[in-house]
Amino acid sequence: MSRPGYRGRFAPSPSGPLHAGSLLAALGSWLLARQAGGEWLVRIEDIDPPREVPGAAQAQLDTLAAFGLHHDGEVAYQSRRGHLYQAALDRLLADGAAFECHCSRSALATAGGIHRRCVPRHRRPDPAIRLRVPDGCSVAFDDAIHGRVAQRVDLEVGDFVLRRSDGLWAYQLAVVVDDADQGITDVVRGADLLDSTPRQMLLQQALGLPTPRHAHLPLLLGADGRKLSKSEAALPLRVDEPLATLRRLWDCLGQSPLADGASPSVAAFLDRALAAFRPDRVPLRAPRVCAAAHNTNAVTRA
Repeated sequence: MSRPGYRGRFAPSPSGPLHAGSLLAALGSWLLARQAGGEWLVRIEDIDPPREVPGAAQAQLDTLAAFGLHHDGEVAYQSRRGHLYQAALDRLLADGAAFECHCSRSALATAGGIHRRCVPRHRRPDPAIRLRVPDGCSVAFDDAIHGRVAQRVDLEVGDFVLRRSDGLWAYQLAVVVDDADQGITDVVRGADLLDSTPRQMLLQQALGLPTPRHAHLPLLLGADGRKLSKSEAALPLRVDEPLATLRRLWDCLGQSPLADGASPSVAAFLDRALAAFRPDRVPLRAPRVCAAAHNTNAVTRA
């Protein structure tokens, strides 16, 4: 059903080439946006230079294009949006919602890494900036895939970082500012970010920003049971066999097989997928066999 004003996004970090897990998130978010008659944006989350691989961002964009996942508008780069993050941080500091933290890693380790109060031995020249999470803070939301999700943010997360002690922006602040600035109505991404959502909702409330709807897609796991991006199975996608990979990812999204003919084009496959996609069929967990299938002959359907 068309949903006027729907705006989704895919936001990879340029730490390497896209693998099957990241393409699953891209495909799922693209399908939901297009099926709703909405826009689908791409944002490159390049705010962590030590982890960035030269050329990875362009390679990721080329891969999306090879799989027929074309975005709307210009690509946004977080590295060019620091002024927006600084304005939001200044506002939080002025309101008392954020504070300087001089705690060391070793000091936080005694509390299990969860910050509830500062216990610095001395003031640091490069303090981190954290959001102040009140005692008893509980956040709940309804996820389109996982249903009702609740988190005691004070006990499970604590006061979380907005700007790191090395001066780099934290993901939580950047993503909240970007989603609001770009008018994102629906956040569709991997389930590894499910527990980040309450933090982002707290930030949205503190900044007076709208909270998007959420859908967290199943993760692809390697044979070792780890998230694919951290697994040996996380090999680059083969762009020379896009249809085989798209079929496998379609299966991983829990969808019924498509009668797509002998050798359709990528565009024809995606047209059929849009018409047949059933969000209610998306599983909480993808079958283990889905993980590295794009790197083997197993992607070819009988």
